[in-house]
Amino acid sequence: MAFRADEAARIGYEEVEAYLVPRPRDADEAQRARSKEALRAIVDELGPVVDAYPSWHPLVWNHDNRHPSTSPAYGCGYSGLDHTRLFANGFITCPYGDKWQKVIDSVKALPFPPAATITAERLDVKLYNPEATPVLVRCNWNNTLDEDGMIPLSIAMPLLLEKEVPCWQWAQVAETWETMRPYFLGRPHGSRSSLFVNQETGQAMKRVWNALIGTGMFGPIKV
Repeated sequence: MAFRADEAARIGYEEVEAYLVPRPRDADEAQRARSKEALRAIVDELGPVVDAYPSWHPLVWNHDNRHPSTSPAYGCGYSGLDHTRLFANGFITCPYGDKWQKVIDSVKALPFPPAATITAERLDVKLYNPEATPVLVRCNWNNTLDEDGMIPLSIAMPLLLEKEVPCWQWAQVAETWETMRPYFLGRPHGSRSSLFVNQETGQAMKRVWNALIGTGMFGPIKV
């Protein structure tokens, strides 16, 4: 089935709205309306809801290359995350108690990734539950994204190469594009595109990856 970005974005938003907007038993209609409005504004700014990031994305950049991550977690340098939902260029996490400060402190302590800076702020709106404190973590790109909000090849390709090329030192086999797609395109994704990169960029990334594994630098191609 062909990947339909608009449909994937719509389904993702509906699921996140149902998850992050407090339930009627926990908030009155005015509070819920404000939460929905804030959530729509966040999507307008940070892009569509996603399930996972490419492993080269700045928001998950700070991980061990031997154990790549596609979701923000302790292994990427974050602390205090709870009830977290992802967007193309940022994420919301809604911890209880004073853990929101741990989130902000951990983001401040992150080493600067290439191509972007990561910032965090406490939100003045109720999300997930009135007792939780939502924090918005942003990926602030150093260079302009494509007009459609996609990450251009000029940014995506060097980030991918910087993460993957060093793996030649310990790799025993080369993984095919089909195996690596979730790591290179993020999720949801199609055969060569996702909510992060368009078809043209994905196709170029595939060509470069196939050329790399064809050199034998990672070992024999795993079939």
